Amino acid sequence: MRASTADLDTAPNRQLLMATVAFATAFAIWGLLSGLAPLIRADLGLSASQTSLMIAIPVILGSLGRIPMGLLTDRLGGRLLFSVLLLVAAIPTFALAITDSFAGLLFWGFWLGLAGSSFAIGIGFVSRWFPPEKQGIALGVYGVGNIGQSVAVFGGPVLAVRIGVPATLAVFGLASVAWGLAFAIWARNAQRATPPLTLRESVRVFYTERLAWVLGLFYFLTFGGFVALGIYLPILLRDLFALTPEDAGARTAGFIVLATLSRPVGGWLSDRIGGQQVLALVFPGIALLAWPMTVASILPFTIGALGSAFLLGVGNGAVFKLVAVHFPLRVGTVTGLVGAAGGLGGFFPPIVLGVLTEITGSHTIGFVLLSAFALGCWAVLWQALLRVQPPPRAEAS
Repeated sequence: MRASTADLDTAPNRQLLMATVAFATAFAIWGLLSGLAPLIRADLGLSASQTSLMIAIPVILGSLGRIPMGLLTDRLGGRLLFSVLLLVAAIPTFALAITDSFAGLLFWGFWLGLAGSSFAIGIGFVSRWFPPEKQGIALGVYGVGNIGQSVAVFGGPVLAVRIGVPATLAVFGLASVAWGLAFAIWARNAQRATPPLTLRESVRVFYTERLAWVLGLFYFLTFGGFVALGIYLPILLRDLFALTPEDAGARTAGFIVLATLSRPVGGWLSDRIGGQQVLALVFPGIALLAWPMTVASILPFTIGALGSAFLLGVGNGAVFKLVAVHFPLRVGTVTGLVGAAGGLGGFFPPIVLGVLTEITGSHTIGFVLLSAFALGCWAVLWQALLRVQPPPRAEAS
């Protein structure tokens, strides 16, 4: 039986919804240790540097895993990979529920990071369902799945106070299993207009396309900044302003929600004026807003954090519009590279902040470095995309 026009029109949106929920589920798993960190730190008596390492360790595998996941998505499609990923990611979640040592936290936290590699799968899966002129907004909507982290950092502590940390971890693990099965049953890969590139053709982008690495640098800031602040804010807010775990979690959730909801805005703007023009506004804005966060007063800190959240989300949407425009046949592969860079951008700052806080007794220098790095990204943007506009890649034809 031939599908109706209405069915064809709604299929992309249906698959976008499936992928967005899958991404939100995976991201909730990925951010779970961050949300529960204040409670776990109190239970195990962890130091600031140990806590920073615990919440940063899942970022390693989640970041580096995006490269093979992107390559595999271009070859095998997102339906299989997303389904398997969600089912496998539940294993370390259940293991953490019965872990009572710092070594165990680090070991299973590392494998928990597998959920973070889901981002590259979804970008490759979603982009093939939409034409180029709609990919910015579609990928921005998919990025709303970042809200899963706010569920972890806000809902995790609230739930843990009522049922305990182990039971909370188990609940999130069951959610991952449930949506993994749902994705396997109802998700569908888009039909390909061309055969998939060989592995060798896909990997060539790593050593022939400078722009792919440039976009990785931009995502190192926009997504790395989002992840770093998202996972470290619960600790930072408690240390600076003596907030309760629930209050710190709620404020961090607000940061994550704002950054998440602004991502489609970045995609929508990029569809209209170009991703490079959007980034030309984002980078100076972040450089300015980092400074209020150096003030140990909650009002300027909040203004800086929320303003940065909005711009980081807009920047995320702009970067992946540029990926889809310049690398249409290798979206998954380039997303893996760019996403890995962004994930690593979320790994190092929490550790650096923790160490610097122990050494200097202040978080100020971390935000000064954020401002300087944003200005450096603007300089690279000018050189690579604004001074001379590169045409879309020949593979787009």
